Amino acid sequence: MDTLLVLRNLAIIIVSAKAFGLLARKLKAPQVAGEIVAGLLIGPTLFNIVKADDFLSGMAEIGVILLMFSAGLETDIDKLKKSGIKATILACAGVAIPLVLGTVMYMCFYGFSQPGTTGFIQALFIGTILTATSVSITVQALRELGKISTEVGTTIMSAAIIDDVIGIVVLTAVIGLKDANANLGMVCIKTVLFFIVSLVAGILIFKIMQRLDARWTHTRRIPIIAMALAFVLSYVADKYFGVADITGAFVAGIILSSLDDKAYIDRKMDINSYMIFGPVFFASVGLQTNLREVDMTILVFSLAFVAVGLLGKVLGCGAVAKLLGYNSSDSLKIGIGMMTRGEVALIVAQRGLKTGIIDGRYFTAVILLIVISSIMTPILLKAIYASDERKNEGRV
Repeated sequence: MDTLLVLRNLAIIIVSAKAFGLLARKLKAPQVAGEIVAGLLIGPTLFNIVKADDFLSGMAEIGVILLMFSAGLETDIDKLKKSGIKATILACAGVAIPLVLGTVMYMCFYGFSQPGTTGFIQALFIGTILTATSVSITVQALRELGKISTEVGTTIMSAAIIDDVIGIVVLTAVIGLKDANANLGMVCIKTVLFFIVSLVAGILIFKIMQRLDARWTHTRRIPIIAMALAFVLSYVADKYFGVADITGAFVAGIILSSLDDKAYIDRKMDINSYMIFGPVFFASVGLQTNLREVDMTILVFSLAFVAVGLLGKVLGCGAVAKLLGYNSSDSLKIGIGMMTRGEVALIVAQRGLKTGIIDGRYFTAVILLIVISSIMTPILLKAIYASDERKNEGRV
């Protein structure tokens, strides 16, 4: 690893991400949108002065983990319990509808195939990519708006976690059609075991942390131990249970969310995220995109892929939220909040490439979906919340 190159790249990313983040805020848009645009500008799409590499990918992953850990810390357990059933229903709809729409969309381009054929498996896998939800950007947008602990914010995060679990099962099932070694039953068992172990261990960990917090109130030792817990659960979730590491980080945050010092822990975590790991993560989304390589054929497919990806989540989660009793505005917030895609979609696509189900040309569509959904989601959420505030002010 070239240390000088690393230092140069980090300096460029941090300065450009913060500059465009501040510009976005002045333009009344969320900072994360500006940081993603910064990644596009300094990446291969325009100036090509920074290239994505393993080091930056690792930094970005840490950024996601810290962000999701903070999201867990800010979660209201009582509200989470209340939204549990609704969140599960929303997650199921958020997986099923994009899966069906994505599969049909692929077949409209490349022909309808019989179940079990290569064409059918490819179509099903394209739909599977669309099932993934990445709320990292939604979480940051909700945090900027001060809405992360509201019922809508909690519902979005709860549904996204459940969505992730269901998505893993769907991914394994589809790969099982191609790879006879995949075991769907084992994946289900491991996933259930992770949450059982997390519940049992979580009770013990919370009691230990309560005692430590009472002994060392408002000292840096508590945030350090908390961060270590986030990393440990992230590792254990992915390594031993096959659950996404960000799910482990979120669970770690939830375990500590009832501590008296949780606000102090969150403040210390936010320093790390705001200073370096957050900008690297959001800029890395743009760095992985090269809009110069898009030709007309893949462009048309990519645009359809993006449209189906966005509408699938908005319609699936938003419409079901309305049926579950949420008002129109909150239903739209939930639908839009669930439409972001990120590292999970990339991981799913890479798994498909590795197993030979799809080829690399579809990565352009996945990257475009990630970039467009990442930019649109915070902007639309902010606009809807602002509209609600204006309506409420008009009633006063």
